[in-house]
Amino acid sequence: MRVLVVENDRHTALGQIEAALLEAGAEILFCRPHAGEPLPEDENGHDALVVMGGPQSAVDDERHPYLPRLCRLMRRFGDAGKSVLGVCLGSQLLARGYGADNLIGAAPEFGWQDIHPTEQGLADPLLAAAGGIFPIFQWHSDTFTLPEGAVHLAGNAAARNQAFRIGRAAYGTQFHFEVDRTVAAWWRDTFPEQIERMAPGWIGRFDEIAGAHGPAADTAGLAIARAWVATIAAGSGAGRREGVSDAA
Repeated sequence: MRVLVVENDRHTALGQIEAALLEAGAEILFCRPHAGEPLPEDENGHDALVVMGGPQSAVDDERHPYLPRLCRLMRRFGDAGKSVLGVCLGSQLLARGYGADNLIGAAPEFGWQDIHPTEQGLADPLLAAAGGIFPIFQWHSDTFTLPEGAVHLAGNAAARNQAFRIGRAAYGTQFHFEVDRTVAAWWRDTFPEQIERMAPGWIGRFDEIAGAHGPAADTAGLAIARAWVATIAAGSGAGRREGVSDAA
């Protein structure tokens, strides 16, 4: 199982996604286009694709000219029936790749927040693994509309579209289910000024907040990660979806 992970920032942490991939014996290959590394031309040679978060917006092509190519690559994987996972910025890029709109600055949200699965989300193997409403880590300002044909899996008061699936197993999650308490503490220490602007006083209350919400969030996040990894083997040999053209 060869899984391509695209990092959009040097402070990305694969976290619980990495734990689930290693449990399954996956070979993880990293691509860092933000540092000038070229993206693959197509989906051949990899069984699945993960696209992580980052500080850039999903439409900032002028400063990050690789973004349109990354959107097309995500769609190629999805149209080929291969498992795709877009986290935070990655979910926004997946939505863009399938023709939806990115809404810049429309949904600021930070810290551990509750996610509410839809009825379709509760029936989907990814969010069903979390077992209902669950807390998870958030850090975003942007959001997106749902692509045509996507299945709406979850939302909350800050962002209606917290998770979606398109095709067999192309998933976008606005929330950071890869972030456990260890990663959250690392981000706390790495980005104190940014966090204080986003959530005044949060750093000083970190131990209290992490103690209240972190254990359940860690459990839900790892369950979701394992459920997504399970889609990779389930999709081996999946054919190209009918009626979907190349990305715009």
